[in-house]
Amino acid sequence: MKPRHKRLILIGGVVAAVGVGTALVLNAFQSNLVFFYSPSQVVSKEAPTGRTFRLGGLVQSGSVQRDGVSVRFQVTDTAQTIPVRYEGILPDLFKEGKGVVAQGQVGADGVFVAREVLAKHDENYMPPEAAEALKHANAANRKMANTVVKEAAK
Repeated sequence: MKPRHKRLILIGGVVAAVGVGTALVLNAFQSNLVFFYSPSQVVSKEAPTGRTFRLGGLVQSGSVQRDGVSVRFQVTDTAQTIPVRYEGILPDLFKEGKGVVAQGQVGADGVFVAREVLAKHDENYMPPEAAEALKHANAANRKMANTVVKEAAK
């Protein structure tokens, strides 16, 4: 075999190895990517099925039910509400009416099964995605209320 052919085979092998390595890294990155969705987006089927994502909003008042370490509550963005089930110890700052971000998947029964629950750390903080989702939901609620008032006035 000529030295030229040996060099071409070596270069081809290096290019193939780099391509395989890049594909593995991108695949690992893609599978660990977790997106944020509001309850309205989950209800409208924008959230992925069968994949982990983060659900954020406010813990609806009067919805927390505890049974040992099993907890059921509802997360709302003031427009839509999603039931959540969590097995484990909740953060100390977890309270009704306060911001929360839960990471998990929607089950076949439509209940969000959380593997991790994060509560806001003071009264001034809310995850930017949750704040944005609440702002959009409130704007939609105001728009709907204005439409109802206009229709009633006719």
